[in-house]
Amino acid sequence: MGNPESNKRGKSRKRRSVLPGFGLSMGFTITYLSLVVLFPLAGIILKSTQQSWSKFWETATDPRVIASIEVSMMTSLVAAVVNAVFGLIVAWVLVRYNFPGKRLIDGLVDLPFALPTAVAGIALTAIYSQNGLLGSFFAKFDIKTAYSPLGITIALLFIGLPFVVRTIQPVLEDLEKDVEEAAASLGASRWRTFRRVIFPAVLPSLLTGFALAFARGLGEYGSVVFISGNMPMKTEIAPLLIRTKLEQYDYTGATTIALLMLIISFVLLFVINLLQWRASRRTIGA
Repeated sequence: MGNPESNKRGKSRKRRSVLPGFGLSMGFTITYLSLVVLFPLAGIILKSTQQSWSKFWETATDPRVIASIEVSMMTSLVAAVVNAVFGLIVAWVLVRYNFPGKRLIDGLVDLPFALPTAVAGIALTAIYSQNGLLGSFFAKFDIKTAYSPLGITIALLFIGLPFVVRTIQPVLEDLEKDVEEAAASLGASRWRTFRRVIFPAVLPSLLTGFALAFARGLGEYGSVVFISGNMPMKTEIAPLLIRTKLEQYDYTGATTIALLMLIISFVLLFVINLLQWRASRRTIGA
């Protein structure tokens, strides 16, 4: 028969041993995340709270600060939306079709990851400036690319595309083709099959890629600082204004702008993750 208490302890010990080393690995995880993420973010908040509320509000509502945040937000949003559309197309082509040079194109998608952002910024500026290869072409139509919000968007398109493609690609590879064939056999058109079968399955990963590209665009500096022109109230981005504040030894002002960007990023990412969660539930329910 045995003692019931000892049997319970033995069963709980067996259940705990299913994942050995959980306590140690969890401790390392929390310590690493605290050192890399939580402590720096807490430092921003603590540094911002060292000033009075009136000073914080004065910095936060400064027209130059508001303009720089608007430039960063709008260009990042536009670039993330465009990358979401064309990133889905690129991922679809790489997964569903075989063609000469496929490996080369697949490798080029990761180029923004490997290329230093400053190098990318200089190259984009040289190409899209008024005398550049592409900039001179757009200048014929009175379209200013470099040293404008459009130039910032182009730089963010360059650095954000891999986030969307690499997020969607594994989902498309794992997508069962039997469902598509069943829809086609029932008379569904290709567009309806994509809209009702394929797109709901890739929507959560598409939102994830969009969120990653958007978040990267908000904090991007190296590839944008050259092509933007850095004109206050026009093409000055928030990361550049933070650096300007630091060079002027205005640490509280810099942390105030950083805290504003942090709050905005958290709110937007929360909304995007909420939409992703709802899309996942709809996919599972379907």
